[in-house]
Amino acid sequence: MYTFDFRQSRRGLLQMGSLGFGGLTLPDLLQAEAGGANIKPTAKSVIMLFQFGGPSQYETFDMKPDAPSGIRGEFNPIDSSVPGIQVCEYLPEMSKLAHKFAQVRSVHHDRSSHNPGAYYSLTGRRPQINIVTATASAVDFPHPGSIVDYHTENKPGIPSFVSLPTMIADGPFRTPGEFAGFLGKQYDPLFITRDPNSEDFGVEDLELPSSVTVDRVSDRKDILEQLDKTSLLADRAAVLGLSAYRQRAYDLLTSRATKEALAIDKEDQAVRDRYGRTSYGQSVLMARRLVEAGVRFVTVYYSRSIGGWDTHKQNFSKLKDSRLPITDQTFSALLEDLDQRGLLDETLVYWTGDFGRTPKINKNAGRDHWPPCQTVILAGGGVQGSTVIGASDKTGAYPLSDPHLPDDITATVFHALGLDPKIEIRDQLERPMPISDGTPIHGLFG
Repeated sequence: MYTFDFRQSRRGLLQMGSLGFGGLTLPDLLQAEAGGANIKPTAKSVIMLFQFGGPSQYETFDMKPDAPSGIRGEFNPIDSSVPGIQVCEYLPEMSKLAHKFAQVRSVHHDRSSHNPGAYYSLTGRRPQINIVTATASAVDFPHPGSIVDYHTENKPGIPSFVSLPTMIADGPFRTPGEFAGFLGKQYDPLFITRDPNSEDFGVEDLELPSSVTVDRVSDRKDILEQLDKTSLLADRAAVLGLSAYRQRAYDLLTSRATKEALAIDKEDQAVRDRYGRTSYGQSVLMARRLVEAGVRFVTVYYSRSIGGWDTHKQNFSKLKDSRLPITDQTFSALLEDLDQRGLLDETLVYWTGDFGRTPKINKNAGRDHWPPCQTVILAGGGVQGSTVIGASDKTGAYPLSDPHLPDDITATVFHALGLDPKIEIRDQLERPMPISDGTPIHGLFG
């Protein structure tokens, strides 16, 4: 895993190019299987907004005002721009944009702990275990951004897959599904782990020292590549990922496009204010800047470190005071901004999380984990706004019609990008498996 933090020194970036080979062995490079249906893409890029902890369907997009008081909760629904579709009263800006997004109200699975649930929702691949201590490993199924990276010819100096502003974990256990897993470390996302809302966030650490020219960096890179070619270890592909690290460091040091995309301080201040001066708001704005620069897949985590959605206690006060206003401001700003820039038609945005929340409100005025039913929001990239796929039952507990698994959501994302979900990749044991076991939800595309 390669984590980029703006606080690391210029020397540290340069020293990445001189990493040795001792003691690091990883599996052989994986190759994608050729073939698959010829699918016309409807999207060029994807922005995944992942709500770690599990957002409540009852307090967002699938309210149940006619349910008993112990289920319906404290908030009221309001009408939206689409007749017959209502959202929570604390999402007024999103209510005005209901004609721009679609809802899948019948997503369900059976993994009730955070890490297995997040892994399933992130990757669309059902984990074999459902325990709190599940943690990321090199044998995990890859994040869809890693699969897109694997199938993408990178633009020089532009990473294909970026995640920010934090990684996610359940306590000490790193959440699986954030990384490339068995595809190999070179397909891990570029993690930007510094808060773009901080006053000292900047790109000055990407500048070369005054005594080091681009030509000198290029010379060092050429020497390292020659050493790789003559190394027996390199011949055996025993250090998979190290050359990718060097390439990424070189790209960061020399790419004007990357530096410009990350220079959020150059953004119009009114636009920054529109997204919200929060970690989440500025991270989502950064996602827009990154796809505009050519990044294919960006994941923004609304993680525990910036609030999260695991509202076992004080569900209503927490949502009313922070999560819902922040989501309303930032999500609506993204859709409007992409639309105004002519990017919404080619950028698929989807909003999801680990799972939904329980119908029953607990004794702490909270809702607990509930994988049997959740709502996923999609917009742009060919998705037809005003669309509602599936329905939950009268208490919001289970799908009533047109049920879908996370597998289908991931298959839909791949389909929008022109990737056949049946395309196969291979794990470390050379076992073939499709990039998704799901079926694209064609009703989202009209």
